[in-house]
Amino acid sequence: QVQLVESGGGLVQAGGSLRLSCAASGSIFIINAMGWYRQAPGKQRELVAAITSGGSTNYADSVKGRFTISRENAKNTVYLQMNSLKPEDTAVYYCNADGLIRYGSTWPLDYWGQGTQVTVSS
Repeated sequence: QVQLVESGGGLVQAGGSLRLSCAASGSIFIINAMGWYRQAPGKQRELVAAITSGGSTNYADSVKGRFTISRENAKNTVYLQMNSLKPEDTAVYYCNADGLIRYGSTWPLDYWGQGTQVTVSS
């Protein structure tokens, strides 16, 4: 069974920083892309940042220059360094593994973490 376990959320004042981590486990052969999404109350889930196994990155315009996504392929782990946080960054942040193939399988699937709360106070 594949699991994505997130950590690093919490409460921080505006202008502060947090670092989120997400480790995927479960007999994983390869993960095409890993990313972070967020969902604020009353809003749709949105992409924050994503990174491919080759290191190509993609960011939402609202976080460019403030957030940095990185990845350790050997550990199937993705990180999100969040700096200069704003109250509008408050949301539940979800880790995503896109195109994950397990050993013994050839079919890529998508997996989600359980979410971690990030709250930025003004």
